[in-house]
Amino acid sequence: MPWTNQGGGDGDDNGPPARGPWGGAPQRGGGLRPPDLEQILRQLRDRVSAYLPSGLGRGGLVLIAGAIFLLWLASGIYVVQPSEQGIVLLFGRVVANTGPGLNYRLPWPIEVLYKPNVQTINQTTIGYRSSSESSDENQAGDIPDESLMLTGDENIVDVNFTVNWRIKDAAAYLFNVDNGRGNETIKAVAESAMREIVGQNQIEPIMTSNREVIQIAVRDLMQKTLDYYNAGVFVTGVQMQKVEPPEDVRGAYLDVQKALADQDRMRNEAEAYANKIIPQARGKAAHIVQDAEAYRQQVIANATGEAKRFLAVLAEYRKAPEVTRRRMYLETMTSVLGPMNKVIVDDSAKGVIPYFQLPNMLKQQTPAGQKQAQPSLLTSPDQNPQQPDSGGSAQ
Repeated sequence: MPWTNQGGGDGDDNGPPARGPWGGAPQRGGGLRPPDLEQILRQLRDRVSAYLPSGLGRGGLVLIAGAIFLLWLASGIYVVQPSEQGIVLLFGRVVANTGPGLNYRLPWPIEVLYKPNVQTINQTTIGYRSSSESSDENQAGDIPDESLMLTGDENIVDVNFTVNWRIKDAAAYLFNVDNGRGNETIKAVAESAMREIVGQNQIEPIMTSNREVIQIAVRDLMQKTLDYYNAGVFVTGVQMQKVEPPEDVRGAYLDVQKALADQDRMRNEAEAYANKIIPQARGKAAHIVQDAEAYRQQVIANATGEAKRFLAVLAEYRKAPEVTRRRMYLETMTSVLGPMNKVIVDDSAKGVIPYFQLPNMLKQQTPAGQKQAQPSLLTSPDQNPQQPDSGGSAQ
């Protein structure tokens, strides 16, 4: 109920007069009476004295106040751990950047201390949430709004990756990155950098051979952007966890990849066959060329030898034509008649009938497998073919 009193009123006739809000009687004649500061201080002193030992005077209060002041000053002592960095703010302005160890600052509220951990590696996930990161288990899993990205060849790829980072400048991190949402800032920069790099590459290299190159490019682009914002953050690494087509087109994409794999396999088999046939053909060609070269050298050498032999014979023929002619005739007949089977008959022998052993001659001359011709005897009609040869013939 309202406690203001109307001017001129004395309260209920049957009760005590109404009192003002500070415990005193209302001022008569209308209006409110201002508070009595001395009375308020006296009441406060009485209440404090009720909790203090009896007999404690003004000097005791001064000692207690001094002890409280000393405790307040001692509250400015602080310790910075080896993994931390101390940032001291004087009425909101950075005045000290302290390292590990025991340090001192003016107590609160004059100076405020922040001790961020600058060595712990923080991890930010983009494209998915693990059960430990999400308070609701139903929200854990892929986040399509973050993971679906457009590639340079106008395909859509589902990318999940993590970013590892730490604080390298505590003051810059505290003032330039919202401390309550610093992870969100890192996530926004990481997602932007990944979309830019993915948009510059095709889907197949992104999923296979260029993953390491893309991770390095995203890390460098993130570091450049964060340094431009003076965020005081150092990106230690980017790791791509899952890179695959979206669920709706994954089956068709796998069919395409299988066809491309078959194409590569058949191309490799064709190249292997070509690598096998071409050396063989080259070897045969080289063999033919070498045989032709050898034949050429042989023919030239034979022709050269025949020419020299002819010149040598010509020189001898000019010296002794008859002897040389006779010698050439004998050599020619030797080379012609030497391999042949011969029967030499002495025509000067008288009364001797020659007998040719044609069966034996034909047997020697007839090749194997051919039918031998029926021999005939060239004898005189007067003579008996069974008569043996006598002297005067030679074989």
